Parts: sequence; C-alpha cells; structure tokens
Amino acid sequence: MTASSLNSREKRAAISLASVFAFRMLGLFMLMPVLAIYGQSLEGFSPIWIGFAIGAYGLTQAVLQIPMGRLSDKIGRKKVIVGGLLMFALGSVIAALADSIQMVTVGRALQGMGAIASALLAFASDLSRDEQRPKVMAVIGMSIGMSFAFAMLLGPIVAASWGISGVFWLTAILAIIGIFIVTMLVPNTVNKAPKGDTLASFSDIKKLIKHPQLARLNAGVLLLHLTLTTIFVVLPSQLIKDGLVADNHWHLYIPVLFLAFLLMVPIMIIAIKKEKEKQAFIGSVILLMLSMLAMSVWVNSIVGIAVCMLLYFVAFNFLEATMPALVSRIAPASQKGSAMGGYSTSQFLGAFLGGMLGGYVAQTTTTQAVFAAAALVGLIWLIIAWKMQVPPKSKVISLMTKLDSEEQAQSLASLLVALPGVIEATVVRDESRSYLKINDKEFDLDQARKVAGLI
Repeated sequence: MTASSLNSREKRAAISLASVFAFRMLGLFMLMPVLAIYGQSLEGFSPIWIGFAIGAYGLTQAVLQIPMGRLSDKIGRKKVIVGGLLMFALGSVIAALADSIQMVTVGRALQGMGAIASALLAFASDLSRDEQRPKVMAVIGMSIGMSFAFAMLLGPIVAASWGISGVFWLTAILAIIGIFIVTMLVPNTVNKAPKGDTLASFSDIKKLIKHPQLARLNAGVLLLHLTLTTIFVVLPSQLIKDGLVADNHWHLYIPVLFLAFLLMVPIMIIAIKKEKEKQAFIGSVILLMLSMLAMSVWVNSIVGIAVCMLLYFVAFNFLEATMPALVSRIAPASQKGSAMGGYSTSQFLGAFLGGMLGGYVAQTTTTQAVFAAAALVGLIWLIIAWKMQVPPKSKVISLMTKLDSEEQAQSLASLLVALPGVIEATVVRDESRSYLKINDKEFDLDQARKVAGLI
C-alpha cells in the first residue's frame, strides 16, 4: 500500500459513509419532483404550504447542523449519526401517515432534525489520514450528486405507484438501512480528528463571517439552493400543464441531468488548466440567471423547459462542485472545518428560503413570476460574486506538535511558515497540533516534520 492511495480502512470508511449520505439524500431529493403534484390530495394544500413543506427540512438542518456536530465530539460519532437517522425515520413515518400538508411539514421538520452531515464528515476525517482525506470527501461528494440524479428517476416512479406516502415510507426504510450500515459496516475510531479540520467552532464562525471571500461563497451557496427549491415548487405542476404526465417526468429529468454533467466536466477541466476559474464561476452564475429568465418566457413549452433546465444544471453542477473546494482553499488553515460548517448551514438555509419564496410567489402571482424571481436571485448573486478572488491552489495538512508555552507555539509557527511551499501556518497549542496550508509542488513533509520535532 503506497502513501498516495487509500488503505483498507479508508476505503471501507469512504464507501460506507458515502452510502449513508446517499441513502439519506435520496430520501430528501425524491420528494422535490413529486410533492407539488401528489401533495394536492392533502388537506390544506396550497403553493405556499408546498414551499414550506419542501423547505422545512432545510430550516431544521441549518439550525442543528453545528450543534449536532459538536455533540458528536462529546458522546461519539456513531451515537449521534444513529440518533439522527432514527429522527429522520420518525419524521418520514409521520409524513407518510399525514393527511394534511401541515402534518407533512411537521414530518419534514423532524426529518431535518436528524442533522448528521457534520458528524458524518467528522467521522470521515477521523477515519482518514490527512493526505487521503480529500479522496474520502470526494467519494462522499460524488455519492450526493449521484443520489440527486437517481432521485429524479425514482421519485416520480414511486409516487405514481404508491402516492406521496409511498415516498416517505421508502425514505424511512432507507434511514433504517443507513443505521445498519453505520452500526455494522463503518469502522470504529480509536482517535478523533482535530476540531479545526472537521467541525465548526462557534467562536471561529464569528471571525469567518467577517471574511469577505468566504462571505461571498456562503451567500452563493445559499442563493444556489434557494433557486433550486424555488423552481421545484412549481416545475412539476407546470410540466403536467404542458402535457407531460407525472409518470413520465423522469424521461425529461434524467437525460437533462446526464447531459448537464457531461457538459460541465470539460468546463471545469478547462477552467482549472487554463487558470480561468473566476471567469468560469462568473459565467456559470450568468448562465444560471439567464436560464431562469428564459424559463419564465418559455414556461409553456416542454422543449423550452428542457433546454432551460439543461443550461441551469450545467451551471448548478459546476458551482456546486467548485464552491466547497474554494471554501477549503480560502479558509485559514486551522479553521477549515469551521468554514465548512458555516457553508453547510448556509446551504440548508437556502433550501428553506427557496421553498418559502417559491411558495409565496406561486400563490400570489404566476408560475412565470417564480422563474423570474429565481432569475432575480441569480442577478443578486452575480453582483455579490463579481469581486470574488480565487486563491492559489493549496491543501491543508496537520502535524502533531506538543508545546509547553505560547511563546514556543509562536516560534514554531514562524519557523513553519518560512519553509518552502508553506502558504500559512497556524499552531494551536490547546489541540497539540499545527495546521499548514501548503503548495504541494514545493512542500517537503519530512522537512516540516523535522522542524516540528517529529523526526
């Protein structure tokens, strides 16, 4: 086994935790293309309540994501993850048994209270070495993307056969499968990854909120997921009005998502190789905005909707894949986890706000206005993102460093930051660890370990 590849425990952790993520996100995403259609049979149905039901999950996720992560530090990752999946299953059962949209919303809020994303990511960090952690996280990230595409296929099929309650029963079953995976297949940890590399610190978040580039990315992911949930409040119903029966919606979703992914990949490769990441980022925000504007015009044409959705998801996929990497590159070396915690909270909050915006606009105006509102959100994002700065490529590693005084810590930080390839060095004496943001092409790990007194 070479140092550049995953060992057996890391492979097992990556696959099992990615499966838990995928099962849980599949249950979430399956609802988006079907609730606006099959939810019409529920008592109290209205566009604004559909938006609230879609977004309620994001609200409780946003509120509890960081506290649940901190709780996993104290009582253990598996306990928090299993408890969160049980809560998710309970919310699914309540929603499945509901005969009103209000009770479905309660169930969705309970689903969101199983906020385990930060604990899962922390678990992945516990089970992986510093240099292999990005690969483990990449596997988890890919599983989320695949679950979204599969949900667009499975959701309409399940709802057509068993109604909206069938979707919720399936999400409950998937949560139970997730519990089995966590308890039986995920390796146990004997050590904890450093806090700065996994979870959000409340004190650090206050500092990170003021960071102008991170603030732009947090606002960006909020607005990105706001547009996604906004349009799915009305899109399924509009497709039916345009003549595409609900059972066949996956005929549109799957080709669009597959083709969007194929088109996104070369854009990302070119942007990285040609060092045009900012131009590609800004261009994607513009494409997102224009696709929604065009959708508001072509809303009565299935072909028009398909073209607009394709353009939207090309932009969405690029931005969704790019922003977490930018957060990791911009965040201070010792606060990467804190930055990602704030980013995840913004993401879920955007899902909630999008449901509310879509529901309100749909109930008070027209479907066209919902897409126009999404286009306006894109314009606001463009203004925010215009002055963003793309940092140089880097990665973060950490070294164990036991020091007796703050003076020693400051001295070591000065020595480490002077090494070739070290962009930033932070020594956290309380954690007995040093965080280094490095240029991998110039950095010598053995030299850093020698300076830190490890060899």
